[in-house]
Amino acid sequence: MRTTMNAVPNAPALLEKSKIPLGLIVSPFHQPVPGEAPIPLINPPSIPRCSRCTAYLNPWIKFVNGGSQWRCSICGVENPVPQFFDWDANSQTRVDRLQRSELTHAIVEYQASQDYMARPPQPVVIIFVIDVSYAAVQSGLVFVAAKTILESLDRIPNLDGRTKVAFLTVDGSVHFYNIGSHLAEPEMLVVSDLDDTPYLPRPDDLLVPLAESRPIIEKLLSNLSNMFKSTLSTKNALPRALASAFKLIEKIGGKIVVVQSSLPNVGPGSLESREDPKLLGTPKESGLLQPAILHYKQIGNDFAKAQVSIDLFCAPAQYGDFTTLSGCVRYSGGSAFLYPGFNASSPEDAAKLSTELGNHLALHNGLEAVCRVRVSTGLAVAALHGNFHKSQFDLISLPNVNPTHSFAVQLLMPEALKDDIVCFQAGLLYTTTEGERRIRVITLAVAVTPQLDRVFGEADHIAIAALTVKKGVQHSQLNSNGFAREGCVTNLNGIAGAYKQHATSQGQSSQLLLPENLSLLPALSLGMLKHIAFRTNSIVPTDVRSYARAVLYAASTEFCITALHPRLWALTADAGASSQAELREFPLLNLRAEQVASAGLCLLDNGLDVFLWVGRNVPPQLCAMLFGKGYEGVQYGKLALPVIPNEFNQRVNDFVRKTREHTLQTAAVWPNFYIVKEDSDPSLRMSFLSHLFEDRTESNSSYVQFLGEIREKVPLLPVDSFFYLLLTDRAASNQILLRHRYQRAV
Repeated sequence: MRTTMNAVPNAPALLEKSKIPLGLIVSPFHQPVPGEAPIPLINPPSIPRCSRCTAYLNPWIKFVNGGSQWRCSICGVENPVPQFFDWDANSQTRVDRLQRSELTHAIVEYQASQDYMARPPQPVVIIFVIDVSYAAVQSGLVFVAAKTILESLDRIPNLDGRTKVAFLTVDGSVHFYNIGSHLAEPEMLVVSDLDDTPYLPRPDDLLVPLAESRPIIEKLLSNLSNMFKSTLSTKNALPRALASAFKLIEKIGGKIVVVQSSLPNVGPGSLESREDPKLLGTPKESGLLQPAILHYKQIGNDFAKAQVSIDLFCAPAQYGDFTTLSGCVRYSGGSAFLYPGFNASSPEDAAKLSTELGNHLALHNGLEAVCRVRVSTGLAVAALHGNFHKSQFDLISLPNVNPTHSFAVQLLMPEALKDDIVCFQAGLLYTTTEGERRIRVITLAVAVTPQLDRVFGEADHIAIAALTVKKGVQHSQLNSNGFAREGCVTNLNGIAGAYKQHATSQGQSSQLLLPENLSLLPALSLGMLKHIAFRTNSIVPTDVRSYARAVLYAASTEFCITALHPRLWALTADAGASSQAELREFPLLNLRAEQVASAGLCLLDNGLDVFLWVGRNVPPQLCAMLFGKGYEGVQYGKLALPVIPNEFNQRVNDFVRKTREHTLQTAAVWPNFYIVKEDSDPSLRMSFLSHLFEDRTESNSSYVQFLGEIREKVPLLPVDSFFYLLLTDRAASNQILLRHRYQRAV
């Protein structure tokens, strides 16, 4: 959990005066990284909670009345201390209550009792819905998906032996598969009459235990692509397949993994191609970035109510209307992935789909989860942003929450704060993949202050940027891209103006536009304006822009900052070697073309893509060590980096691999890898250069110009104020951002 303010104003007027948005970024199921202590697991006779607000015990409660009661840190109500609190029933000895995990750790997990179970704990349940239309078969999507699922069967969580799976394929009809363990061969059952009521042939043999039916499941997956290799069907009835899958598991919950290529064109939920290149980059583009119909949003909401989520692996050969299809993902709390122009004959395309799908199946999710955010008296939850189903104003449903899930909480301050700290608490009730019901409690406390100096001095620019991005995605979908861009600039101008007004009103020097801790907020704001999710130009396809927005909307702060401020390294032979091949092995550069030109050989990571830039002036020796040939012989495009037996090539390959693995671990994304030559394909070259946000682009200002625009909108601010802090030592700015990437707030 991370808050935009580490010192909260004590009054609504002071919060309004600061212009800093108050909010949280919450990753409720984040798992400890190697080297971190595990989350304490507590199994008390009962779980003490506040009698008024139902908040959980945490390190910031206070014992009162001689220790017989505890005062809630959320609402202030005094509650009786449980009798077992000072006694260990197992050892029959007294214990020091102040050593209890719930009073010493900001994150704890409770083993939930029967009171927290409306039904027996849900097993892992996965239904695969695979598009087998002509486009999906010809692109190799069916082959790669079936092969990946087959190879990932051992990675699907199944420690308790209760995991169940089912398989549906869909073109103009819905194909079910009888894969009962008593059969020698899988049996296909075809339903072509797609009326309003989903029909399940032989429902008892469609959803089967993975362990019991493993041999026949392997036979099905091994033969699946051959079963449809001669198909000519261009029809697709995805909505009916989803309805059938839902009927199969609506009583127990689970997740539906959709592998899709064609646009659905049969029955309710049918879509048509809306892509119009003439509208890209114009105000009318906003219509393409809004759902064509609300059918898939309704599917997501309906499924989530039964604890069913949808994960979408969308691999269209051309246009896939990701904007509309992803609605079922967003509102069911699922995950979405896009593979535009997918072709399995490309090793990089096949590897990306296989890696992301395999990793997704291996994740240990929290099943049938619900999460509630509680805040101290005086604050209120105003809005929530992320992939989930909203049950109540502060309660969300996450049928299959995974470690990469994040959401933003926008807060209001209706009344003044009376205590010296303010607490935020997220409670996640979920079922483990082993069948245990647990409650994860995450509590964060920050100081309350009447001093505006401290409010500005302890604001978190990383959390502010992440919250602004998620609000921007929401605004762009409800209104337009211009509305989101304007909101970003207005937010920055408001903070800058408020700080300037405060500094001068206190008689202080007006040379600083922003305090040091917010000095990089303009850089992150400009990064948002130039990100493919929000930039204004005519070369970003609708599906790609929509996917970029979907990723940012559900991403952690770490991924958001990488997306807004990509990391750029100079690949030099004399870079300090590291036994761990850490991300800092190569020197960082500023995001400017002149630094790229001087380096000659650079690597850029924006979260979704990794670019290797090869300039004309690359030292011939470096080029030979990395590629085994001179500059003219280097191939460009979406290619794998050659493996050549020398130290420099090995270090670069290891560096690229670890960069991609880190993103896969933290964001479930396996970044594309591109080799870009200075005189390569213009669109590929421009794709790389567009990330150098300190330079001017066709539709956006340079960093220096952007700062000038801020000054003009903040009256009477001296020119020196920008350059004193924001334009000096730019290399240090990159280092600061890199350090922030690895800072984690509980």
